[in-house]
Order: sequence, then structure tokens, then C-alpha cells
Amino acid sequence: MQRRTALGLGTSLGAALALPALRSARAQETVLRLHHFLPAVSNVHRFFLQPWAQKVAAESQGKLRIQIFPAMQLGGAPPQLFDQARDGVADIVWTLPGNTPGRFPRIEVFELPFVSHKRAIVNCLAIQDYADAALRDEFHEVHPLCVWGHGEGLIHSRRQVTTMEDLAGMKLRFPSRLNGEALRALGAAPVGMPVPQIPEAMTQGVIDGAVVPWEVVPSIRLQEMAKFHTEVPGSPTLYIATFILAMNKAKYEGLAPELRAVLDANSGAAAARLAAVPWDERGPVVEADVRKRGNTITVISEAEKARWVEKTNPVVEAWVAGSREKGFDGAALLAQARALVARHGAGIA
Repeated sequence: MQRRTALGLGTSLGAALALPALRSARAQETVLRLHHFLPAVSNVHRFFLQPWAQKVAAESQGKLRIQIFPAMQLGGAPPQLFDQARDGVADIVWTLPGNTPGRFPRIEVFELPFVSHKRAIVNCLAIQDYADAALRDEFHEVHPLCVWGHGEGLIHSRRQVTTMEDLAGMKLRFPSRLNGEALRALGAAPVGMPVPQIPEAMTQGVIDGAVVPWEVVPSIRLQEMAKFHTEVPGSPTLYIATFILAMNKAKYEGLAPELRAVLDANSGAAAARLAAVPWDERGPVVEADVRKRGNTITVISEAEKARWVEKTNPVVEAWVAGSREKGFDGAALLAQARALVARHGAGIA
């Protein structure tokens, strides 16, 4: 009996001694919640956010883990994501600055018509460089982990578009303010809304189509509702949208130095390169699948593109003129953006 009691006490003592060590190991783990607006089947979730989170976990030896909540699972609407990072509702968010028109005017330069490159890798690196140099004040409420933009955006519609005249009165969803103004200049009737609202809006006839890049098409089954897809040849392209992976400042600053170092090593240009994958690698896969469905893909002529460039140039001029009222030199930022696109796009078709 005494031996059993002694064994029991020994076991209990061993467990008691092990418990603080277990708690200490758990205490060393930090879990960050990443919130975004697309479903888990989306290419950005699968081919950028998940691999990025896995890389951070591996390089921190499991001490820094990122738990992803897609499709607004933490609540709210897509335009609220930036403030969720600012306020700590989420630790990290992936969002579009263009979801809140006019709030982030300097990054809009890459959303002007015919400024950005066809390839995402060029835009991702150019925009990240630009953010490091020109956007620190613009995003001061958060800690930016990565700022980037997608590759070419296309027009996906219920009727074929080969010329500007085909766009007349067409109700097209757009992602950000300047994209909408460019479409209006071309004669379309732009309708602003976040990506998740597109399927219902198409079904109900609120819109006739949408402008999105290839990679997002299957996640909202747009290829089933829009049988025609219109592409602008070459670079610069008609439009892109910009993105930010933003982190709560207090959460970032509160990380242990070694964990912050891992996050820093996977931020900026390193993250921007990974961010290009869903567009440059998965986009062509989506395009091939759409062709197999029998949908019609049209590339407008170079002469037609020149017409579109001329017609949308007043949008660029208006943005430059309006920048002075907002306290910055839009012409200088436009020149800087174009130079960065040219530098990163050298030799890339």
C-alpha cells in the first residue's frame, strides 16, 4: 500500500514538474490570425497566403503560426478589413486599398489606366519598391508586411467586346475608383463592389460583367456566367488593383525579437515575389480551362488599344491635377511608378 502511494506520489510529482515546462513551451508559441475576403478555394489563398504562412512557421520552428480565416469568417465586410488590422480585430489582413475610395491616394497611381505591366511579378516588385519609398505615411496606422498588385485585368462579360463601342452602357463591376473612371471614359457603366458580391449581382442582372484577373475567375465561377473575355494586348495594361498584407502595429511590435526577425525576412520583396505566383502561374491555367469550356477569348487589336489609351488619358491627367489638392506631387509619383515598372519589366514579355 505504501509502495503504491509512493508510486502515485512520484507520478503526480513528475506530472506537476512537467506541467510548467509544457506551459512554457506553449507560451513560446504565437498564433496570428489572418483575415481575408475570398474563399479558401481561391488561388491567392492556396498559392500565396498558405505557402507564406507555412514558410513563416517552418522558419520559426513552429513558434510563429499564422491561422488563416478566409471569406470574412471573423465578421465584417471587405471594406472594413484595413481597420480590422488597425484595431486588432484581426492580427493580419489581406485587402485592397481601393475598397475605401480616396483614403489611400498615393497607391492609386498604379491603378491608373495603362500604367502597370501585364505580368504580376513586375507589378508586385515595382509596387513594393514604391511602397518602401512613398507609402510609409499612407499606411502609418498599420505595419505593412507586403504591398503589391496583380497582373493584367480582363473584361468578363455576357456579350463580346472587340471595340470601345461594344462597351457602351455595359454595366461592369470594378474594384477601385480609378478602374471605374477608366471604364466610364470608355463608355461603360461602372458598378463598384467587392469580389464576393459578383455572382449574386450577375445572377440578378445588376451587372453585365466584371473586370477581374484570370486567377479569381474560378473562385466565383465567373466563367459560368460570363461567356466572353476581353484582353488588352501587351504592356502597359488597362488596369490592375493593388493589395496590402497589413498587420496590427502593436501585435508586430509585441513579438519576440527572433519571431519579428522571421516575419521581417518574409516581408517586403520576399513576400511580393511569392504574391505574384497566383497570377503569373495560375492565371494561364485558368485561361486554358476557360478555353476548354468553349468560352470566347478576344484580344483587342493594337490600334484599338491606342484608342483606349487616348480615351482614358484624361483620367490620368485628372488624378495628377487632383493630387496637388491632396498635398502631394502626382506627376512625380507617376514618373516614379512608370520608371519602376520599366525597370522591373525589362526583358519580361
